[in-house]
Amino acid sequence: MRVRRGGGLLGVAAAVSVFLLVGCDGSPSGGQRTADGVPIVREAKDLPELPLHRYEFTADDDNAYRTLHRAQALLAQRCMRDFGFADFPRDPKSPGSGAVALVAVSQDVAGQFDLEKARRWGYGWDPKRAVPVEPAGRRMTTEESYVYRGHRIGGQPTIRGRRVPEQGCLGRADERLYRGVRDLRRTWAYVPRRGAVLQQAAMRDKRMRRVLKAWSQCVVDKGFKRYGAPDDAFRDKAWKRDNGGNTSRSRRERGTAVADIECKREHNTAGVWWSVLSEAQRADIARHRSAYESARRGQETVRDNVREVLATE
Repeated sequence: MRVRRGGGLLGVAAAVSVFLLVGCDGSPSGGQRTADGVPIVREAKDLPELPLHRYEFTADDDNAYRTLHRAQALLAQRCMRDFGFADFPRDPKSPGSGAVALVAVSQDVAGQFDLEKARRWGYGWDPKRAVPVEPAGRRMTTEESYVYRGHRIGGQPTIRGRRVPEQGCLGRADERLYRGVRDLRRTWAYVPRRGAVLQQAAMRDKRMRRVLKAWSQCVVDKGFKRYGAPDDAFRDKAWKRDNGGNTSRSRRERGTAVADIECKREHNTAGVWWSVLSEAQRADIARHRSAYESARRGQETVRDNVREVLATE
């Protein structure tokens, strides 16, 4: 599941982040493996780390984006208070907006492995636990929002007799956090973009096609619809997702979700997926190592900047 939130370049960073159960050198660690080294994956914990993880912003800290947002919010608040809004909150709500809905948009081929959850909630979740994400601070006034976001997107160029920063206080915060980064686009987008390309290539691999065919037939044999891949089952419109992304949790949906997991276990679908994808990722890193290292250096610069800012909190 992905949560859409944030603004400025932080929002971009969050949007392109790759959410995988992955990590350092891409070699199977622990757990059982087949004779040819394919990990046997029955639970999420059985998935080894993928090679690209060490080139992701969250490689050293799962809370890296949260920490980045905290530093951004601190800088933007200081800027707003310097402008004259003495009580501006650290985490403001936008004018006229409500809570941000949680929107389940996709999953990777590995998908879910929790049978109990699948039996109860299918491809959705307990609606009592689905709390909308909302900033903790008070709502900004329209005047404040012009200064906060800048007048590039509309608003007034002058407020309270002072010229509004074109990029806004949020943009100024980003400038500080990304200071010293030579190629911002590569820092944030290169690894996710290569990851998406490699994922598509892996899906065309004959080993992947073979295991997905077996998984698909297994789901059919259990009495459910034929899907090309677990993600297709997850995104089936028959589950009637609401505005928050939750499903109707019908009997058929729950049965499909259970069959999905059982068949992934029976045919080791996720293990083969990991093996094929990690092979492609290792080869890609070897071919484009300088670009990957450049992205990682940019991320390290951002981490250093974040630490400096938060040290003054």
